[in-house]
This record gives sequence, structure tokens and C-alpha cells, in this order.
Amino acid sequence: MKSFTYSGSPAHIVFGNGASSDVATWVEKLGCERALVLSTQHQAADGEALAKRLGALAVGVFPGAAMHTPVEVTEAALAKAKELGADCVVALGGGSTTGLGKAIAYRTDLPQIVIPTTYAGSEVTPILGQTENGAKTTVRDASILPEVVIYDPELTLGLPMAMSVTSGLNAMAHAAEALYAQDRNPVSTLMATEGLRALLDALPILVKEPRHLEARGDALYGAWLCGTVLGTVGMALHHKICHTLGGSFDMPHAETHAVMLPHTIGFNAGAVPDLLEPVARLFGGSPGGGLHDFARSVGAPLTLSELGLKQVDLDRAAEIATQNPYWNPRPFDRAAIRALLQDAWEGRRPQN
Repeated sequence: MKSFTYSGSPAHIVFGNGASSDVATWVEKLGCERALVLSTQHQAADGEALAKRLGALAVGVFPGAAMHTPVEVTEAALAKAKELGADCVVALGGGSTTGLGKAIAYRTDLPQIVIPTTYAGSEVTPILGQTENGAKTTVRDASILPEVVIYDPELTLGLPMAMSVTSGLNAMAHAAEALYAQDRNPVSTLMATEGLRALLDALPILVKEPRHLEARGDALYGAWLCGTVLGTVGMALHHKICHTLGGSFDMPHAETHAVMLPHTIGFNAGAVPDLLEPVARLFGGSPGGGLHDFARSVGAPLTLSELGLKQVDLDRAAEIATQNPYWNPRPFDRAAIRALLQDAWEGRRPQN
């Protein structure tokens, strides 16, 4: 038997249709009574509605969450929380809102409740990615992990299909990299494989029937598994490149993960085909090629160029991505990353 170490997440996971209606109960269970609701500007009306449902338990709404968690936005939210005397935060939305709640908790240790409306999965990790001065950095700390996560599939019924697909592929990236993580273990591998399967089954159904409630639930279940894995093991080349493109070039988060996933997994498949066997088995063919074919079948973006990255930026992106590199199962240098980025910019199908 192999020796391994596994640490489970202490977060409370609440799952079910209509589960978000009990958010006030969870505010009270945390011993709190002055919740600040967080949202993006796009979901400001939803944030206001949530605050209204909380009634006297809500002290206000901060609708300024932004992609890549800019430090200046966090500072504005902190000022609002202090002004209102908030004793907890309730984050409603996708990765941007979740990131803001984490950033506040990291600086203040305020309790967090997260109600995800996309499939990002970051709501169950103790990891915070934030941007400042054109660079994105990550930090891991126990205070960053939300105390309560409420998964309500009904809240995702109106999620636009493009975001459903790209956030699902974003979640898949966490699981795929977990399969070859240095600190992987049998439990993380089981969760990663099941998370990939759930999203593989759910997304094609949603493309045809966007309001298919059971498939929405399966997708959230997959996102939870993929995100939980991200919180328990280390990530590698894929996440380093996506952080580079997001933090230094302001590329859209989920879409960038979706485009890069087949290429980074294909790059590493040549070195660890045994560890990526679950990906090849689930998606068919080679790991990178199978993921590329799946992404195409569900209408995901396939090129960095269509996301707005200019070809002249590829050299600088390769340079930044190879500074302070993450551990990776396959050694790489600047030239290898530059070639990988060129393939992703053009949308070539990976061979491995």
C-alpha cells in the first residue's frame, strides 16, 4: 500500500435546489448579525435581492467585485465593511465575487458564506489570486477558505451558456492538473476523476437544454469536486500560464483556462501518460486531443487570438511564465512555453 497524507476541507457544504433560501440560518449559525453582501456590478440586483431576504442581518451591498481580484477593489470593499461594521461577508456570484470575499477574509479573518452561480470551484479552496501593478500573485492560507458554501442549482439556470461552458472547463483544469500533482493521493485522484466525469456528462446536455435542472446540479457537483481538489494539492504549468495571461494581460479568466487546458495537459501528457490515463479514458484519444475535441463540441473558445491576445505579446508572456515557475512534471524552458502559447494562440489540436 502506498503511503500518503490527505487533509479534508473543514468548510460546510450545503447542496440542493432552493438551498440559498436558508442563507440567513447560516449567518446566524456563524454567530454573525451584520452581513455585507458582495456581488459584481452585473449581479448587483441579485445582491440587493439577497440583502433584502436577509433583512436585519444585512448591513449593505458592495457590488464592485472584479475579475482577477484587483487589490484596489479589495481596499474599497474593506473600507465599506469597516464603515458598516460588517461581521461577515456573503459572496453571491462567480470567481470574481468569491475572490473578493476571500481577499477580505485574508486581511480581516471575517467569516465567509459563498453562494456560487458559476462552476469556477474556487469557493472551496484556501487559495487567493489577486492582481496589483500588472501582476497576479497567489497566496494560500487557512483564513482564505470560506466557512460555508451553498450550492443551489436553481441559481445557475440563467447562467449564459458561454459562461457555463468556460467556467466548467475552468473547473476541469483544476482536476486535470491534480492528477499529476506532486502531493496527489488516492483520494484526490478519485475526486478529480469524478469531477471530470460529472462535467463531461453535464455540459453537453446543458448546451442543448440550458435550463435542465438535473444537469445544472451535476455541473455544480463536478465543480465542487474539482475545486476541492484544487484546495488540497498543488497546481503546475497550466495555472502558472493562466495566472500570467490574466494578471499581466487582463485576459478573461474562465475563457483563458478553457483555451489553455488542452495544450497544457497535452504538453504534460508525454511525460506522465499513466497519470493522465483517466483523462484519455473519459475524453477519448490522447488527453490533450480529447480535451480539445470536447471543448470544440460544446462551443468553447479554442484560440487565445479570439480572446484578444496579440501575437506580439506571446514573447513577453513566455518570459513572464518562466519566471519563478511552478513545479511541473515535464521540464520546460522559455522556448517550449513560447511554442505552446503559439499553438494555443492559433488553436492547433494537441497531438498528445
